[in-house]
Amino acid sequence: MTAGERLVLASASRVRSWVLENAGLVFDVDPADVDENAIKQDMSSQGVAAEAIAMTLAEKKAQVVSMRRPQAWVIGADQVLVLENRIFDKPADMKEAASHLRQFRGRSHDLISAVCVTREQHLVWRHTETVTLHVREYSDTFLEKYLSKSGNSLLDSVGAYRLEGLGAQLFSRVDGDYFSVLGLPLLPLLGFLRGQGVIAL
Repeated sequence: MTAGERLVLASASRVRSWVLENAGLVFDVDPADVDENAIKQDMSSQGVAAEAIAMTLAEKKAQVVSMRRPQAWVIGADQVLVLENRIFDKPADMKEAASHLRQFRGRSHDLISAVCVTREQHLVWRHTETVTLHVREYSDTFLEKYLSKSGNSLLDSVGAYRLEGLGAQLFSRVDGDYFSVLGLPLLPLLGFLRGQGVIAL
């Protein structure tokens, strides 16, 4: 892979960067300026499926960055949380984070994670993964302590939790891929990059 063919993550997500770094990848971070909420609301109002919304967001991020980095392999990713046909956005503040977590309590929801790769403004690969998370009936006391210990970092997560940290205590069971919960279906992505010679076999 030459300097002009660098791997680029079109996301400001610290967790996605952490996942790729720990997998040994060398990449640039170049976040895309995309109005996610506007796209999500518009598509939701038209009755578009959550999986298609997640992929559209991922693709738009990748395309924006691919326009300014045409020779790069650009990774776009996004995640949509669905509870009983309602799509949840990232909480705007801690009060909304607490409200979301109370609604999740004792119920199951789906996290749909989409990832794609573009090159020269062309979509060359895409993948979606759905994980079902079963939230336990935690007490109000636990929720208050969780919010206090976790702080504003929760606002970066669509579910107001991080499975790799204290958020693991919110759940009784998780059905699906761990990396997809973190927002990046890593293993399929690595398989594609190996097949293209972007990373070593």
